[in-house]
Amino acid sequence: MKMSPKIVALVPMRHESVRVPGKNYRAFAGGKPLYHHIVTTLQRCPMVSRTVVDTDSDAIMSDAAARFPDVMLIRRPEHLRDGAIAMNEVLLHTTSQVPADFYLQTHSTNPLLTSETITRGIKKFLASYPQLDSLFSVTRLQARLWDARGQAINHDRDVLLRTQDLPPVFEENSCIYIFTRDTLVRRRNRIGERPMMFEIDRREAADIDEEIDFRLAEMLYTDARRREENAA
Repeated sequence: MKMSPKIVALVPMRHESVRVPGKNYRAFAGGKPLYHHIVTTLQRCPMVSRTVVDTDSDAIMSDAAARFPDVMLIRRPEHLRDGAIAMNEVLLHTTSQVPADFYLQTHSTNPLLTSETITRGIKKFLASYPQLDSLFSVTRLQARLWDARGQAINHDRDVLLRTQDLPPVFEENSCIYIFTRDTLVRRRNRIGERPMMFEIDRREAADIDEEIDFRLAEMLYTDARRREENAA
């Protein structure tokens, strides 16, 4: 029987956040710290062998050690702590500390992402590897888009199609990346030469960059929990 590949999940988190102060460890929807949600989700994924948290935060290190004893904690070195450092450089360091066949990277700022979607993404990628060498998640957009010069990007300005009839474009949503260390080292990029785009529903792909995103994600999360309770 062919052995299952070792898939390590990576969750990088900085202590400081400019636009939403302390967002990674801030209480979400009146309950647990935000980062607890994605770590718990990853632990529910049967195909994830191990979850790794990379952080420069003493608060997160201490809390994660107490709350998630099975999670591997990596303290981010000083030279990788500046907010301007590219995530690919952080990942090069993290992947050098823990071997795996594949790495799955996500963010604490995706609290509505489900274990079912992550597992589906893993299965879809493995079924296409090595023909496709990496995966990144996307959100479908069907809207009239314009560039900074006022030029239409994805539509004919003289033909007013319904938005649902426009050819879709896809936004990289940062929910899921799957890659090998070889791809990361060769390209210094988690997206390889032959990537797979993996579409995720807009609600589930909600990402927190600004305060309004935090509040909207809380509303969506609370609504989802309420619907689950009513269906039970």
